[in-house]
Amino acid sequence: MSLNFNNDQEAVDSLAGAYQKLRSEIGKVIIGQDEVVKTVLISLFSNGHSLLVGVPGLAKTLLVSTISEVLDLSFKRIQFTPDLMPSDITGAEILDESRSFKFNKGPLFANIVLADEINRTPPKTQAALLEAMQERSVTISGVRHVLPKPFFVLATQNPIEQEGTYPLPEAQLDRFMFNIPLDYPSYQEEIAVVKSTTTTNEVSLSNIVSAEEILGYQQLIRKIPIADNVLEYAVSLASKTRPGTDMATEAVNNYISWGAGPRASQFLVLGAKTHAAINGKYSPDKEDVQAIANYVLRHRIVRNYKAEAEGITEENVIGGLL
Repeated sequence: MSLNFNNDQEAVDSLAGAYQKLRSEIGKVIIGQDEVVKTVLISLFSNGHSLLVGVPGLAKTLLVSTISEVLDLSFKRIQFTPDLMPSDITGAEILDESRSFKFNKGPLFANIVLADEINRTPPKTQAALLEAMQERSVTISGVRHVLPKPFFVLATQNPIEQEGTYPLPEAQLDRFMFNIPLDYPSYQEEIAVVKSTTTTNEVSLSNIVSAEEILGYQQLIRKIPIADNVLEYAVSLASKTRPGTDMATEAVNNYISWGAGPRASQFLVLGAKTHAAINGKYSPDKEDVQAIANYVLRHRIVRNYKAEAEGITEENVIGGLL
């Protein structure tokens, strides 16, 4: 089903309605984690990728597979390990029966790709994934292969166990629109989770939005108007994170060694537009920028030794800016 609306306001109303249906359908399987689900859907409609940071057992894989099911999209999961090679995820040329080379597609050729424990694999393989995220294509033996549309990477990372890992460099972290922390469920949510997962009851999910509709909504987000003062607020927020510049605050100069780049400003604007649209607003305001600022900025600023010694987190600094 394609998007055929008389005007953009009607299209925004449709997106807000689709979002509410998605939330209730995902809620049949995923209990709690409302903020996480909302943020993942915002990045999907903004055509951005997300990094989920949380300890094992918080249903990260289940969340991603559930979202792919309700969105009627193809889904592949890649378990990243220290011996994983770039060709294991992108695909490789193989010799077929007629003794000619044929390209055998890797698991990256799906609409939603779950890159599980991305920091467990060497930089060479991380770089292959991140190139695909940026270019939306892979190049094998000089031939460019375009990835399916929409293409959306959800990577996961365990924040505790760092032994034998290859942390993502800042330049590669910058490719992710959002860095989304996952926390333990509340006591009541955990009771509900255990009740629903220790019986034979199986939940059947409906397809709410097609791939074609998602592409239409992604185009719609870019057409949503934004007031100059809101756009300037988003850009100034990113600019204030850069130590040693005119706009940097005292806290930033004291505790931050590296700030967010221009990509942060772009994602703040796109995320604010999507946040406004899913809430039925036709144009974003400063509150929409603030709602997604933490997810956009927290992996783009680098704390110095003083911040670590004094226990100042990225969230403390961003909270001060907001």
